Formats: sequence, C-alpha cells, structure tokens
Amino acid sequence: MDESESLSHTKWECKYHVVFIPKCRRKTLYGKLRVDLGEVFHQLAKQKESRIEEGHLMADHVQMMIAIPPKYGVSNVIGYIKGKSAIYVARVYGKRKRNFVDQHFWARGYFVSTVGRDEAVIRAYIKKQEQEDQRQDQLKVLD
Repeated sequence: MDESESLSHTKWECKYHVVFIPKCRRKTLYGKLRVDLGEVFHQLAKQKESRIEEGHLMADHVQMMIAIPPKYGVSNVIGYIKGKSAIYVARVYGKRKRNFVDQHFWARGYFVSTVGRDEAVIRAYIKKQEQEDQRQDQLKVLD
C-alpha cells in the first residue's frame, strides 16, 4: 500500500476507483464477453502505462481500481479504455469489420474517486459488490 512508483523525475502513487456502465445500463456483460473484456481492459491499461489493480465486471457495470501515472489524465485513460473496448466488442461480438458510427456500447460518463489511504476498503468493496447486488435484488423480489 505504501509502495510508490517512479518515472524519470517523479515518485507517484495515483490510484482511482472507477465505475462505468453499458449504454442504457443493459445487462450485457455475461459469459465469454465478461471474460474477454477483463483481459482487454488489462491490455488497454498497459498501453497507457497504467495498471488495473482490482476489478470486477458485473452484469450491468464495471468497477475497477486503476493506477494511472500523473503524466496521463484520468479522463484520457478511461476514455481510451472505453473507446477501444467498444471497438473490440463491435468487431468480435457485433460481427463488424470496421469501426461503427452512432452505435455505442458504453454510456458517456463514468464515476471516479481517488483511492488515497482507503485502498483496502475500496478493494473489499469491489470484491463484495456482486454479492451485495444479488442481496438487493432479492430484497426487491420480496417487496
């Protein structure tokens, strides 16, 4: 937790809790797509010298804790990950050979919060989120 990373003239520890959803919060992140997107997210983050430290793909949203060097803006890295992963989904699962226009997989916005010294709490929250969502769904059925 107290490990900082280095660039040529900078010591840094910049971690963010990020949540984003598919367009219209469709429950589309299932099966093979779920497994494939996890690997795609890790590869895309690596291309921006970032690292996904914790992550979970739910049926209707993505949660991750990501370390991003200070030379990149959070919006640039998250925009890159969302954009390139949408192209991947369109090509592999949408049977499209070229980039597509006016069809988006991810909703426009996202939630981001700095992690700071609450890293253990956020890691636990991300890991337990699926169980909590299932519990909430069961409570709705009982009402």
